[in-house]
Amino acid sequence: MITISSFEEFNDYLGKDLGQSRILKVTQQQIDKFADATLDHQWIHTDTDKAAEGPFGTTIAHGYLTLSLVPHMWGQILETKNLKMMVNYGIERFKFGQPVPVGSELLLKAKLENLTNLRGITKAEVGARMEIVGNPKPAFTGTLILLYHFNE
Repeated sequence: MITISSFEEFNDYLGKDLGQSRILKVTQQQIDKFADATLDHQWIHTDTDKAAEGPFGTTIAHGYLTLSLVPHMWGQILETKNLKMMVNYGIERFKFGQPVPVGSELLLKAKLENLTNLRGITKAEVGARMEIVGNPKPAFTGTLILLYHFNE
């Protein structure tokens, strides 16, 4: 895990791989809870019997469920100290590449693509790749834009 406490420390990683998270297994319970929270109960996510006969042979995680795992997994890659707050600012060039069948093991890989000092606010652009263990194609790729407000 990388620990940073300032723009200058973050800048040392510009253009470099930041590492990867621990593996996280996607369960049907997670999928069902996400369906309840988002009111998205499409059968490919929640109906295990019907999904067994469907195109994936099992239920699959919502794409946005896989995206929502980023904060948890990002926290396993980068620890910040001396921080007032961090704000998720946006995502660019985002694409879902593969469905995530229930039981899949996921890991997040990250690379610091760009870093900008916006009058004391650190804008980090992080290349993110959510990998499915055993699958050559990622669940998604994109660039996360994060704003770090460090203490002076």
